[in-house]
Amino acid sequence: MTLRASKRTEKSTNTQAVDTNSVKLRLTIAYDGANYAGWQVQKGATGVQEVVEQALAKIFPGQHRLHSSSRTDTGVHALGMVAHVVLPKTQFKMTPRKLRLALNAHLPEDIRLVTASRARPDFHARFNASGKQYRYYVWNHAAMNPLLRTTAWHYPQPLDFPAIKQAAANFVGRHDFRSFATNRKYEFKDTVRRVTRCEVKRSGPLLAFVIEGDGFLYRMCRGIVGTLIQVGRGRFTSEDILHMLKHKDRRVAGMTAPAHGLVLWKVYYKTKQSNAEPN
Repeated sequence: MTLRASKRTEKSTNTQAVDTNSVKLRLTIAYDGANYAGWQVQKGATGVQEVVEQALAKIFPGQHRLHSSSRTDTGVHALGMVAHVVLPKTQFKMTPRKLRLALNAHLPEDIRLVTASRARPDFHARFNASGKQYRYYVWNHAAMNPLLRTTAWHYPQPLDFPAIKQAAANFVGRHDFRSFATNRKYEFKDTVRRVTRCEVKRSGPLLAFVIEGDGFLYRMCRGIVGTLIQVGRGRFTSEDILHMLKHKDRRVAGMTAPAHGLVLWKVYYKTKQSNAEPN
């Protein structure tokens, strides 16, 4: 048997095992990240993943690892974090709707399971994802809205909104985003990403930055927003954005916006077949 044929056999065997003995569930999770050190399980701090896994263990004995579509940073929020989990069929004897009720009963109020559904054996929350949408909120008024103090960045100085909108369009396309990302104690292997949407909406003092793409570098969205805010203050121009992209150096771009204004809004998947409930 060739190596390629062996891998096909191994993949087929693994898929069949999951389908026969286990059930794979796709979960959409929302959370306020203010009290958490990001999504991921880690030593010395509490991540959202750990809290959800502990709640699952209260319903289904044993350790059941969540596999997520993303890893949000400390203080970042989510409305559409997608994850999957594999449970033994002998334990899972409820409908996905009842799982939502049961799991939320064991979760703190700042974390909620929004939807749960059966997934195909080959579905993977991370590897099947084709893109993500992030939104960043800025409250641009002299006095902060107290209801948004943990979910929006308070920026009291006047901003040139038309200049921000014009500059935001320069991020759309396939670019090297090294100038807008922060290293995580190691060099990025690949810093090229494709941004399909970067626009700014305004409703009174509230600015909403909507950024979509096929993937994002560490703190890339926050680097984009921080730089655009400085465009609004006149420190940079729309043309400067193009220079920053070409320069590939974090030092030439603007500041990094605070974490608490960022929300993982939605995760996109290529086909419905990849996450549909098996027959």
